[in-house]
Amino acid sequence: MTQNNNSKILTPDICVIGAGSGGLSVAAAAAAFGVDVVLIEKGKMGGDCLNYGCVPSKALIAAGKAAATFRSSEKFGVVATEPEVDFSRVNDHVHDVIATIAPHDSVERFEGLGVNVIQGAAEFISADTVKVGEQLIKARRFVVATGSSAAVPPIPGIDDTPYLTNENLFELKERPEHLIIIGAGPIGMEMAQAHRRLGSRVTVIEALRPLAVTDYDHADLVIRKMEDEGVEILSETKVLSVEKTEVGVKVSIKVDDEAEGTVEGSHLLIAAGRAPNISSLGLEAAGIEFTRRGITTDDGLRTTNRRVYAIGDVAGGVQFTHAAGAHASLVVRSILFRMPINHNSITMPAVTYTEPEIGQVGLSEQQARTKLGDKLKVLTAEFSGNDRALAEGKGVGQIKLLADNKGRLVGASIVGPGAGEQIGLLTLMISQKLKVGALLGVVFPYPTLNEGIRRAALTYYADAPKNPWVRRILALLRKFG
Repeated sequence: MTQNNNSKILTPDICVIGAGSGGLSVAAAAAAFGVDVVLIEKGKMGGDCLNYGCVPSKALIAAGKAAATFRSSEKFGVVATEPEVDFSRVNDHVHDVIATIAPHDSVERFEGLGVNVIQGAAEFISADTVKVGEQLIKARRFVVATGSSAAVPPIPGIDDTPYLTNENLFELKERPEHLIIIGAGPIGMEMAQAHRRLGSRVTVIEALRPLAVTDYDHADLVIRKMEDEGVEILSETKVLSVEKTEVGVKVSIKVDDEAEGTVEGSHLLIAAGRAPNISSLGLEAAGIEFTRRGITTDDGLRTTNRRVYAIGDVAGGVQFTHAAGAHASLVVRSILFRMPINHNSITMPAVTYTEPEIGQVGLSEQQARTKLGDKLKVLTAEFSGNDRALAEGKGVGQIKLLADNKGRLVGASIVGPGAGEQIGLLTLMISQKLKVGALLGVVFPYPTLNEGIRRAALTYYADAPKNPWVRRILALLRKFG
């Protein structure tokens, strides 16, 4: 990297703005090839995923699962009991996990890789220059990877009411007595179940359908499970206002556009979606177009300023950590090797980490029916027929494969134990345009949960024994001995 001593301008080959999953991946890959890289981060290294999102939430979910095991052990002949939950130590566990992973994303590690890390807020001042404080960076290419933050809807009273988002939820050292959650997407539902299992009373308020982007049948199974565990879920319920009370918060609601009521609790969590982090970037100065959903990009993740790419949540698409990582890989190919890329070609799985988990990829059943009509084949297998699931007392759930009339897999959804692990195999199949018949040639070890996928694939050929032509061919072959 060269530096102009008169103007104090850094001139790296690549400047990455944002040290979350995507930005770190770009910086590390570029540095590995000996490319000059500046990495700018105004907050914590590792971004939202490490500090406020995926990592702490999954650590809290794991604690909730541990507590739930005590309550559900009777079926194994082990006396069930109500666990004693020390919420302060649960919080310690969450932050211990963060601390264990943090060195991998640290300033020290990336400087050791040869990356010039600058801590501060980046702002474009022209099409090819960014400033951080008094430091100017003029790069050949920029990658904006600033992620997203919790979106707070304009609810009357919200500015005067204490509330939590994912950015401060994991700082609680005392268990919420009654946690009210606005939003029943994956984050809201995951946190609802985890806190209920750790001893909190939980009420979830959703204006539409809980887990709306998930397979309807599979979402309903999760909803029933959570309600059985004591989570109160108010669907199709509008939040009219919120206010602070002496003991916490009060939420005024309207159900089905008719009955009005209130829900009072000790804490309020807003889990109503995400908003891209773009407000302080000076995008107008760089000629970069954007909307409230994020930065506008083409299929190659380039913005309206050809020097600048945008990846991950800030690019306005699906908001997954693994999506940011996939974007990073594509951008490295484009910048370093001039390879053509198209982010729409990525087959992107999604997992909701409730129990049971939901893993999905490709088209949903609703989308597939609209696209394929009567050419769609829905292939299912129940976990109640899976020996491993039954042995572990987790025989509730379903595998659903969606195939066209030629047997090509176009979508899949799994609700049940290990759904997030199993969906990877089906992601590979869809990305490679494989047919369900490919699964019949795979031998899965017994007993494993993956056997259910093969069982579902077999149902594609369930009508074959009834086919008169198949019967005639078999009869003919028998005549030859």
